[in-house]
Amino acid sequence: MADASTIVLGIETSCDETAAAVVMGGTDVLSSVVASQLDEHARFGGVVPEIASRAHVETLPQVVAEALERANIDVSRVDAVAATVGPGLVGALLVGVSAAKATALVLDVPFIGVNHLEAHLYAALLDEPHAQFPMLFVLVSGGHTLLVEMTNHDSYRVIGQTIDDAAGEAFDKVARFLGLPYPGGPAIDKASARGKDTAVALPRAMLNDGLDVSFSGLKTAVINYVRANPAISSDDVAASFQRAVVDVLVHKARRAARQINAKTIALGGGVAANSLLRSEMTRAGAADGISVVLPSREMCTDNAAMIASAGWYRLRRGEVTALDAGANPNLKLGAGQR
Repeated sequence: MADASTIVLGIETSCDETAAAVVMGGTDVLSSVVASQLDEHARFGGVVPEIASRAHVETLPQVVAEALERANIDVSRVDAVAATVGPGLVGALLVGVSAAKATALVLDVPFIGVNHLEAHLYAALLDEPHAQFPMLFVLVSGGHTLLVEMTNHDSYRVIGQTIDDAAGEAFDKVARFLGLPYPGGPAIDKASARGKDTAVALPRAMLNDGLDVSFSGLKTAVINYVRANPAISSDDVAASFQRAVVDVLVHKARRAARQINAKTIALGGGVAANSLLRSEMTRAGAADGISVVLPSREMCTDNAAMIASAGWYRLRRGEVTALDAGANPNLKLGAGQR
């Protein structure tokens, strides 16, 4: 069982960030180190799995050593080791899982496999550990767009999701079409600050149809409009596209929060760093009397502090992962998943 003095070493290698962190008591981040592979993948316009895996192998030992050094603790003080077991790129996942299991075995401490999607919640809760349940968790990233009802730390179910492109995926695709740099999310956010978000009338698909979302049609509408109007400012297109995505996400979140009587809305995932989404979700929460929890921008991207935090909560519940467990690149966030 975990308590306030329990220290968890977290490892994250699900995609293109090599990360390690040391967290005590579930919320006290003693260190968080992230080595980005952005430069290695930027010239390809996206993540190349083989390059990502090799970079993890080369970088992880020094990242873990740096995390322990910054935390000012000896490795013998570590009480458990947590690592992302899925979802993600299978080769990349196996690097972190193998390193975490080996470390746990040598230290004779528990190994805790963590669902990457679940961990994003704890990125938001690191600063607000006493956020009230029931909670609506809005996960928006390059690979996922989910609305999750949480009634406690170990009880949650997906109540809405994308039926096609994830929000972050749509950002990347539209940015690439507009000739903006990779990654697309930050590039569109920056371009939008110079544009007019009412310049292009774009669809808000499924706006009043349940809690699921769709962004594929929006992406196609952007492409068709620009091809028909080549003189349009890319900044105006970016701003109009971003506004459409945020309008849908905020509208669906408000509807879902009312449906589950949520006391809190928490954002997570890379798109949670988007400036318009953060401001509009905060405004909506204030209007509806619901607390909105935003992770710091550093914690929106993949990091190991959220892995260690999620691992601490699992350890507190007595959940330990066997050392013969593998990685699951298609791991889902299911109803009541433990």
